[in-house]
Amino acid sequence: MSDLALPPLEASPRQATDFRAGDGTAALVLGLQATLLSHARLDQAATAFAAELAEALACERVCLGLSERDTIRLLALSCASGTEVRGAAAAAVEAAMNEALDQRTTIIHPQAAAGAPAISVAHQRLGASGAAAVLTIPLISAGRIIGALTLERAAPAFAPREIALCEDAACFAAPLFELKRAATRPWWKRLAHGLRDLGAALIAPGHAGAKLAAAGALAAVLAAGAVPIDYRVSAPARLEGSVQRVISAPADGFLQRANVRAGDTVHAGQVLAALAGEDLQLEQRRRQSEVRQHENAYRGAMARADRAQMVIHQAKAAEAQAMLDLIEGQLERAQIQAPFDGVVIKGDLTQNLGAPVQRGEVLLTISPAGGFRLIIEVDEADIGAVTPGQTGRLVLATAPDRSFDLRVVRVIPSATTAEGRNFFEVESALDTQGQALRPGLRGVAKLDAGQRSLLWILTHRAQDWLRLALWSLTP
Repeated sequence: MSDLALPPLEASPRQATDFRAGDGTAALVLGLQATLLSHARLDQAATAFAAELAEALACERVCLGLSERDTIRLLALSCASGTEVRGAAAAAVEAAMNEALDQRTTIIHPQAAAGAPAISVAHQRLGASGAAAVLTIPLISAGRIIGALTLERAAPAFAPREIALCEDAACFAAPLFELKRAATRPWWKRLAHGLRDLGAALIAPGHAGAKLAAAGALAAVLAAGAVPIDYRVSAPARLEGSVQRVISAPADGFLQRANVRAGDTVHAGQVLAALAGEDLQLEQRRRQSEVRQHENAYRGAMARADRAQMVIHQAKAAEAQAMLDLIEGQLERAQIQAPFDGVVIKGDLTQNLGAPVQRGEVLLTISPAGGFRLIIEVDEADIGAVTPGQTGRLVLATAPDRSFDLRVVRVIPSATTAEGRNFFEVESALDTQGQALRPGLRGVAKLDAGQRSLLWILTHRAQDWLRLALWSLTP
């Protein structure tokens, strides 16, 4: 039953319009459609439709109801300004609508003598309450009854032309009412209605194409859940040298010369860069002078047979010589040399000539040219499917048309967080080496992780997320 209160019927001095073919019947039907389309909200459109139809047919009251779960609900009245408390009159109108919907036909009261007989108990009760003429027309959209339209007036009875007009208006308006109602439903209700319509189409006779498509979809789902296929764990990967040597500044100073940059090939003993050594050279000459002074003083004391001075100058000469050796070592280390043959993978000092550097500051990074290791960044959700010894394939961004075989060596036990994701580093080795390989290259690796069904592969991420969400919500 609806919450709309029906006002009592009152006799109207207006007379019903005699609609004849070519006298505006089609224009009225189109006008009613335009009224529906001019309102965005369903209740506003229904009220305007009922009011315009009541005025055209000189009706005291026009009621429109929509069905929901096999129950009619009064939606709009031509003469009601808003929603009020429910009343017995509203229940009587809804009973008349249900009576027409149960019989899936138009019901007229009083019935014409030549018309098909129909059960009209509810219509008689509604007519006894003050309406001499009652007409109820089902609203049908896509072969399904979605509601009903009830018209009431004191006199005269509805003529056949008026009944035909109302049926035409209901036929054209029903799909529009269904579209507006569907637009106001929540998404889960729209989904439920769609599934219900699909089920009805599959059960009903005919619809061979829909039934064949449904059978094909069901077969595809069953095959996806039963037929195993190869499952691979996909993750970003980066290429590193098997050994990486960091070249740092041996002492505080200023960068004087840079002979290489990132990407250059170097050989063992090659001078990579040099620090300014003027201060060290001055210190070297000062220490050399001190050594000579103490040696001369030692020889003079020895000629005088002054053993005490001999010991003193000998100790000072040794101290000066130690400082000289330290300065010469620093001068030697100021020439930064390559420790082995390899490739400079990081660092460009040519833009920093003359800049101060501090002891221990990283200047260059060198890696052997022939040995590589692959680091695969496996997401924490997939790390359970990765074990040492697994095989897989690698495709680099620089050569997407070529793949390289790989083998998992070990899994780093601690996770790493970077760029908003939590992953584990999996160290792998490449079975082949090539000139196209360079440290620092990135790509995508896929690790063979056995066989799984296609349905599991497509849905396991969503299943894991749902399990975790349910677990977090469980008290």
